[in-house]
Amino acid sequence: MAASAERVRIAAHAKLNLLLRILAREAPAGYHQIETAFALLEQADELVVTRTTSGVELTVHGPDDLGPPEQNLAVRAARAVLEATGHKFGVALELTKRIPVRSGLGGGSSDAAAALHAVNALAGNAVPRHELLHLATRLGADVAFFASGAPAALGWGRGERLFRVPAPPTAPVLVALALPPVAVATPDAYRWWDDMHPQPAPRGPLLLDPDAFTGWGSIGRLGGNDFEIPVFGKHPPLRALYERLAGTHPYWVRLCGSGSAVAAIYATAALRDEAAMLLGERHQRLIKTTTRAAAAPGPEPLP
Repeated sequence: MAASAERVRIAAHAKLNLLLRILAREAPAGYHQIETAFALLEQADELVVTRTTSGVELTVHGPDDLGPPEQNLAVRAARAVLEATGHKFGVALELTKRIPVRSGLGGGSSDAAAALHAVNALAGNAVPRHELLHLATRLGADVAFFASGAPAALGWGRGERLFRVPAPPTAPVLVALALPPVAVATPDAYRWWDDMHPQPAPRGPLLLDPDAFTGWGSIGRLGGNDFEIPVFGKHPPLRALYERLAGTHPYWVRLCGSGSAVAAIYATAALRDEAAMLLGERHQRLIKTTTRAAAAPGPEPLP
């Protein structure tokens, strides 16, 4: 993209964790080693970034509970690129939220990755790709996946060590959120898992064959999400939500990340839509989307 661009727009897509295993707890830092598989969804936030003279401004359309701007991951990402390029300009971020907050769908991390790419585009892509990915890893484990642009990847370590795999075929998805809303903070979910495993035995990673990701039937047999037992134990409405979704006979159903959304994947859009009609929206909020088979799009110049 030309360095003369003054304004860009970029989509920040949501993700699913197709499986999530907690392998070990690091001591004394308390971080956890995990194994996971990521897949992008079409559901996405939108970020418009405008070049200004200095600083970082944030305007959010959507939920008003994102916390202080200085703690927002997109703001931190923008500042990281501005610092790396010598603070030659500033940016105004206009974020339209469509990914539910604190749902486990990675909205905040995706927004951060989008900000990295958008601000770098305004800087004429002055930060090389490998350095941009390093900035992403420093911001958060999931940010690295979103910044990679890959539609699907295997992740190890804290989730930042990635191996890109071909995306599974595009499939219809139904995302469900409990009503009244249930919020799950990731640190709490890890703490609940720790409480259940005071002295966890180290677990080796699965031997994953990329061919296992070529079809949703095989993906459904790969494994579960280690957060489900502790999170469902603390929040029975999420267990009930999972059971209602599982009762619609999808290919795959899982808690999203550490929660609080639950997602299901179906063979056809008609089956997904029938499941949505049967479930209704009295006890849950439903979002219809699909998995994404192509790489995430980059920044688009705006007039």
